Amino acid sequence: MDKRDYYDVLGVAKGATADEIKKAYRKLARQYHPDVNKDNPAAAEKFKECSEAYSVLSDEQKRAAYDQYGHAAFQNGGGAQGNPFGGGFGGFGGGQGFGGQGMDDIFDMFFGGQGRSNRGRADNGPRPGADLRMDLEIKFEEAAFGCEKEVNLNREEECDVCHGKGAEPGTSVDTCSECHGTGEVRVTQNTMFGQMVNVRPCTRCHGTGKIIKTPCKACRGTGRVKRNKTLKVKIPAGVDSGSRLRVAGEGEAGIRGGGKGDLYVYLYVKPHKFFERDGTTIHCEIPINIVQASLGAEIKVPTLDGQVIMKVPAGTQPGKILRLKGKGVASLRNGVRGDQLVRVKVVIPTKLSDKQKEALEKFSDVGGDDINPEEKSFLKKISGLFK
Repeated sequence: MDKRDYYDVLGVAKGATADEIKKAYRKLARQYHPDVNKDNPAAAEKFKECSEAYSVLSDEQKRAAYDQYGHAAFQNGGGAQGNPFGGGFGGFGGGQGFGGQGMDDIFDMFFGGQGRSNRGRADNGPRPGADLRMDLEIKFEEAAFGCEKEVNLNREEECDVCHGKGAEPGTSVDTCSECHGTGEVRVTQNTMFGQMVNVRPCTRCHGTGKIIKTPCKACRGTGRVKRNKTLKVKIPAGVDSGSRLRVAGEGEAGIRGGGKGDLYVYLYVKPHKFFERDGTTIHCEIPINIVQASLGAEIKVPTLDGQVIMKVPAGTQPGKILRLKGKGVASLRNGVRGDQLVRVKVVIPTKLSDKQKEALEKFSDVGGDDINPEEKSFLKKISGLFK
């Protein structure tokens, strides 16, 4: 099935700002998160889809490539392999184009199999190992304060018996007599354009330039073995869903002495039952009664650091936002914590005791028909509608 347009997935316009994209993703992530939809497999797929869209559109370089080339910009192993544009901008990667016919095939038609000067050359030098990707889910508090997590990887590592050589210990690795260690052979062909030199990988040593007479039993001559590895990954304070961590040198082992690849960890933060997050700002809602709102009060408010005492001013109106400075999430850039915004919800009782009713009636008698300035202004505006 064809992939949906990333902008359609997040429900934003192509000209959407970075903040609009982030807000749209957070809304969808909360809606389709697996923890909230445990019995709905379709929601999990939608969560993955919107996370994938956000990982592209939140990155300026990837977004520019996507806007120009669409999904084709990320074909053939982009993203986690360290190459944000995959196979060279879609249909043109690796010499492809011209309606699906590669440039190598075009050369084959005219030059009998001899195309670019390096076509068919053996890659018998050191090759770096592949990068690895893993998704990691963390708690809201772990994202806010940072943490250290253990992760398990199943990866290719250098064989500790032959130390990557591929030969049984005590035996030698010989130079291929066919290609003399180059890993390639040259064949001269006579064509209508004259003599052409065709370079092909050596079939005897399979392009390695080496002959292993006694392969290592532990790795079967490959020089690498599959192993399960447990790592500790340090997660900095302030990460959010969609953040990517690079752990250098923890990918797969290289070939013929090549360096190790890297591990890329993509983070997904579980929604919190009480707090909501917008960047470094924390949002929450606290209920108070009409007496506290009218007379003012000191109330206990939960924060990421525990409960604190917050002063509610007298005459506080429903929906008023109060600020707790420095109680938000740390910034990844400078470590400075944002604020916590507390929305006041004034709860009107639905059932009153006789004493409570009596007290309110006395309050009404004392207050009479007096109303506050805001109510007077409102009544003045609508008075003409009833004449």
